[in-house]
Parts: sequence; structure tokens; C-alpha cells
Amino acid sequence: MKVEELTPLPKNKVHFKLASFKIVPKEAGCYVLTTFDNDILYIGNSVNLNDRFKQHLDSSEKTNPTKDGKAIWFYFMPYDPMNLPKLERTWINHFDAMHGRLPIMNKVNSPVS
Repeated sequence: MKVEELTPLPKNKVHFKLASFKIVPKEAGCYVLTTFDNDILYIGNSVNLNDRFKQHLDSSEKTNPTKDGKAIWFYFMPYDPMNLPKLERTWINHFDAMHGRLPIMNKVNSPVS
């Protein structure tokens, strides 16, 4: 599934590399790690997108290639902190409906509440 198929569409995009961390805001939002071709590898949310971006860069699980590809892009969308789980769950459910599974880097589904 391509990031362009998500609703609402996360329009902000940076390279998933350390040099980009200053561009990512320190606010709440949902985000997606994708391959160069925008295939979704991971969907998440955070109360601080900047901190989460840097945490993922320190994780070999997120920086190493998978059978579905390597994370190259970090798409993000600042969002109301009270509704983060709902947006993340919406994106994950859309991916699951299309593929019958979670994105390859997601280990658990988004919480219901």
C-alpha cells in the first residue's frame, strides 16, 4: 500500500536520516515510514514527532532493510493529541484491509482507546 492511499493524507515528508531531524516538529502527530517508492513499512503516533523520529533512527529494527524494503521517507502529520490513537488505528485498519496484515515493521495493532 502506498502512503498516497491514506486518508487523511500526511503531506509532510523528510528523508529518514539524521540530517532531517531539525525539520520534524516537536508536536504531536501520526507518521509513516515508507520505502523510496512510498510503500508503507510502519505506521505510528507520538506526542513529540521529533523525539520519535530520532528514536527510530537509533533502532536497527527501523533502519535495516526488510523483505518489503528499507525506510527512506518519514511522512508526518501534526494532529490533535487527544485523537492520535484514532488516526493511527484508521491508517492501520486501512492497511490491514488491503493486505490482511499489519505493516511489516508494526509489531502490534493500535490501541482501541
